Amino acid sequence: MSTLLIHRARCVATQDDAGTELAHASIVVQDGLIEGVYPEGQLPAQWRAPGAVDEVIDARAHVVVPGLVNTHHHMVQSLTRAVPGVQNAELFTWLKGLYPIWAGLTPEMVTVSHQVAMAELLMSGCTTSSDHLYIYPNGIRLEDSIAAAQTVGLRFTATRGAMSVGQSQGGLPPDRVVESEPEILRESQRLVERWHDPSHGAMLQIALAPCSPFTVSRDLMRESAALARSLGVRLHTHLAENDHDVAYTQERFHCTPTQYAEELGWVGDDVWHAHCVKIDEPGRYLFARTGTGIAHCPCSNMRLASGILPLRRLLDDGVKVGLGVDGSASNDAAHLLNEARQAMLLARVGRALEPFGCDRGPADMTPRDALRLATRGGAEVLGRAHDIGQIRAGYCADLALFRTDTLAMAGGAVHDPVGALMLCASANADFTVVHGRVVVRQGHLTTVDLGPLIERHNAMARQLAEQAR
Repeated sequence: MSTLLIHRARCVATQDDAGTELAHASIVVQDGLIEGVYPEGQLPAQWRAPGAVDEVIDARAHVVVPGLVNTHHHMVQSLTRAVPGVQNAELFTWLKGLYPIWAGLTPEMVTVSHQVAMAELLMSGCTTSSDHLYIYPNGIRLEDSIAAAQTVGLRFTATRGAMSVGQSQGGLPPDRVVESEPEILRESQRLVERWHDPSHGAMLQIALAPCSPFTVSRDLMRESAALARSLGVRLHTHLAENDHDVAYTQERFHCTPTQYAEELGWVGDDVWHAHCVKIDEPGRYLFARTGTGIAHCPCSNMRLASGILPLRRLLDDGVKVGLGVDGSASNDAAHLLNEARQAMLLARVGRALEPFGCDRGPADMTPRDALRLATRGGAEVLGRAHDIGQIRAGYCADLALFRTDTLAMAGGAVHDPVGALMLCASANADFTVVHGRVVVRQGHLTTVDLGPLIERHNAMARQLAEQAR
């Protein structure tokens, strides 16, 4: 029985229904779960005795939040950050420039790039992440990314992405990087039956994720939805990411992106879509009515000039929204706390750009609203609202501790340590705890030696780019 005491935290932002924030509170962790959250002076004697717990973290200088939840990523793209030729491209041009490079990926490249991306997420206070791997050349399998999560110690939703419609059939990717649809479905079923864990506190889950309307057929979308529901797993794809994405759907399928999703069975509380920057009003109401979720990726949407998600309107309509860092080549980072900050700032700018007469402003998206997106919002989108996203007895002990006595927080944390997390410069976590295991300790990753990992990763990045020339 492993135990951990986070003692006398400067502030614990529980993210419970009441938004409770406790000063000088303590958290007891037992066997990966939160045993209890105790206000100042109420820690039971059994946990105060010398040797009562395996480890004590003195959190008097820390603000403690639930581990952040990342709902959309392409971790393999950490190998193609800042690649010349696509630094100033919009989505379709960006993809066409990178597909030939990604065609050279190997299984080892997938594992190493995922370890790098996961390490970056953990250092930012993220404890749960999904990943959308949709390209499988040269013998790559989803197990190559699963191995990375098991090594690094991240709670992981691995999505089996796919591309089946190449350029010769009117799709965007080159034919050499697409797969046959029968093989996609067989592999999807194998992965779910082998790896998916539906239990409380699961460290690994599988979802099915055909890539996008411009890379797969309608038949694959329908059959993937039926297969996922027969196996009891979730569905994920890209939708309405930019104007070209919308135009493609309208020209090829004669409908809007959300009509496309509804027709193919891709709405419901077991579905989440990435981006949805160009979602229309009927689409917002459809998603709210059906419980369909959205992974909001503000940095990537700005990087590719895709547009501004109508975040406040979606939330007011009752749509489930979480945050995603998106691909490491379209962000080009994986710092989830910073993603929450950017979501807050972009929502404020987005409202300012709306037609004159708007009666709302900065209060549309407060620091605490942004923190909720990064925690409970993400948990809801991934179907994990019952066991992650809150600091609450019985929930997974996924926690991020940020120092309040740093240069970046000077003058901010003295007034509001929770608000300062979003308003001051985005810091790395001092401690990150996943299922009761300390995976970041005093700012250092405990599970992987980063020096050799980064060196190997950089060599692979050079190799991948050079062989595509």
